Amino acid sequence: MAQKYRGKNEGSISKRPNGSWRAQVYLKGDRLSKDLPTKADALAWLRETRNKLDQGMNFGGAQSSLSDFLDGWFVMIETSLRPRTVEQYKSIGRLHINPALGRIRLIDLNPEHIQRLYQSKIKAGVGHRTVEMIHVTLHRALDHAVKLGLIGRNPTDATTPVRPEAKETMIYDESQVNQFLITVEGDRLEPIYHLAIATGMRQSELLGLLWSDLDWQRRTITVQRQLKRGGKKGDYFTPPKTRSGRRSILLGSKTIEKLREHYNQQLFERRKMGDRWQENNLIFPSSVGTPLDQYNLYHHFKSTIQRAGLPDIRFHDLRHTAASLMLNHGIPVIIVSRRLGHSKVSITLDIYGHLIQEMQNEAAELIDELMNPIKVELIAPQLHHPAEMSEIPAY
Repeated sequence: MAQKYRGKNEGSISKRPNGSWRAQVYLKGDRLSKDLPTKADALAWLRETRNKLDQGMNFGGAQSSLSDFLDGWFVMIETSLRPRTVEQYKSIGRLHINPALGRIRLIDLNPEHIQRLYQSKIKAGVGHRTVEMIHVTLHRALDHAVKLGLIGRNPTDATTPVRPEAKETMIYDESQVNQFLITVEGDRLEPIYHLAIATGMRQSELLGLLWSDLDWQRRTITVQRQLKRGGKKGDYFTPPKTRSGRRSILLGSKTIEKLREHYNQQLFERRKMGDRWQENNLIFPSSVGTPLDQYNLYHHFKSTIQRAGLPDIRFHDLRHTAASLMLNHGIPVIIVSRRLGHSKVSITLDIYGHLIQEMQNEAAELIDELMNPIKVELIAPQLHHPAEMSEIPAY
């Protein structure tokens, strides 16, 4: 019979026939146990488990696997988070968390497990942004586990998350923008690139625009939805991420003219397609009226860049290009921020502060010019002799 050892408030440990040690903790008739290689390991596990119980952990949650808990959490967040965010969390769990940690019980999950996961992903060449999302997903899920009393504390709090790599923002200057627009001139998709550079709108915002969002008289276009990735018929769109993302942008007369030409061209396409046209009132639809496929737009954009002989950038970098053009031509930061849909001006400054810094030299020279004293020779007034005063006519 295996010999049992029990210390004060330690639960119990017993040596197994195979030489391992079984540690057990009891609470209100429930038992939690774990087999460990040494007595020291068993005692350490007991101490840690008792601490977790003192912090509020319950046995039911403790014995759940991380994978099972995440499945329930994914269902719970579907009612409170955006569908795209939920899908992103599910993808991170399926591809990265569950294969490595899914079988571990919540009670056994510790910071070392999670830290090793981060490091293994980095060594495997997984992008820093993905590893950061692994941390975000685990942190949010395990925070919920703490609130439910399933675990006493969040083990991600004791880890060192991987910081995302700082990526250099790629933008086109004025001559490159001109070259790009010349290359795409006359193309069916020219208007979407023109509007992207003129407004700094995100790709999903551009693809979610309806003709009803455009006020021809006031020359404004209103952003009030985004195209959802993987959306199905009748469920193409999602609201902007933030309240400030819902905004109206004033357009220039040339942009309005470009959109009017595009509207007339689209009327021709509708008649040409006949019954095959699926009306969704989109400003930038596919050739049959459905939302423009982002994958097709990606390839068209890359092909245009290559034909133009320009440096390779992302479609999203057209947004950065728009911001740089505005800032470099003296548009106030608050106006740029509102056109981009940032919730705070500080976000604009964080992203594009380097551009503003580059303008410091121009500002310094301008101030110098304004403050540079100009020497002016003052000519004393000419006085007349008293005898000549009578000759000066009176007024």
